Amino acid sequence: MSVASHVRLGDREREQIADEWVDLAQPRLGAAVVAVSDEFFAPAERMLSPQPPQSRPGVYDAHGKWMDGWESRRRRDGGHDWCVVRLGLAGVLRAVDLDTTHFTGNYPPAAAIEGCRWVGDGVPDERAGWCELLARAELRGDGHNAFAVACAEPFTHLRLHIYPDGGVARLRVWGEVQPPPADAGALLDLVAVENGGRAIACNDRHYGSPANLLLPGRGVDMGDGWETRRRREPGFDWAILRLGRAGVVERLEIDTAHFRGNYPDRVSVRGARVGALPRAALVTDSQFWHELLARSALQPDHLHVFDRLAALGAVDHLRVEIHPDGGLSRVRAFGRPAG
Repeated sequence: MSVASHVRLGDREREQIADEWVDLAQPRLGAAVVAVSDEFFAPAERMLSPQPPQSRPGVYDAHGKWMDGWESRRRRDGGHDWCVVRLGLAGVLRAVDLDTTHFTGNYPPAAAIEGCRWVGDGVPDERAGWCELLARAELRGDGHNAFAVACAEPFTHLRLHIYPDGGVARLRVWGEVQPPPADAGALLDLVAVENGGRAIACNDRHYGSPANLLLPGRGVDMGDGWETRRRREPGFDWAILRLGRAGVVERLEIDTAHFRGNYPDRVSVRGARVGALPRAALVTDSQFWHELLARSALQPDHLHVFDRLAALGAVDHLRVEIHPDGGLSRVRAFGRPAG
């Protein structure tokens, strides 16, 4: 089945999609390059780095100019280069971005993307039933090339084709995680990204995205969390998180790992079961949700566990409120999925 298109997205559309959906090609989620035709000048794994592409003028290695991305040698045989990426989590794709930042005279003129769902070991071959997601599309150098993807099927692997050769700085694959089946009555982190949770909105993300709150493990440093600017006016900061499954939250964990002089003084959490509201309506509605956790004191660089929570029943969204500002590393919401 082919659902290929090449609907190009503008910067504002790209930023909005990156805000609302999960980058399934993050190494922190387990994404990896599992096969590549050629990576003579720069390894394909650099293409998955969560950091923005870097430029190192005047830096050369044994193969040539150091480039922050995947770069193949110049082809002389009439073929083209490709690589296969195993996504960190299976999911339904919404958009992709082939970022060629810093690639000026060495970017590919065109690219295409296929996807498949592969449950076996090793690298998916032609038996995997590859589906063309992005028809061969023109690329621009030294910038973003974001395209919408329209397919309701979840995928585990992508195959990126570049024509004929060249370099791609970053590959971003935004989509909705398809959580694995859960045992009836099992206690799960309902908001974890691997269980389908995602950050929907926040009032400020000056130093870090609220999407980091849902990543696996504890934060690796202060940049691996959600941190707001210093508040100079009355009020507090907030982030809205969508649970992967509606459920009754029995325990909250609020982690301020690495946040010492900039952790919030207090935290409160509201919850509700509201279904699929538009983002703008969700932000307005969230002000009136009931408190799951009343305003509670926090400590620096500490994992806080709260199990005395209000009985709200099953919820599918949380609003985490930090008073007055600061940074959190992770938020966990352990509970049992609703029937």
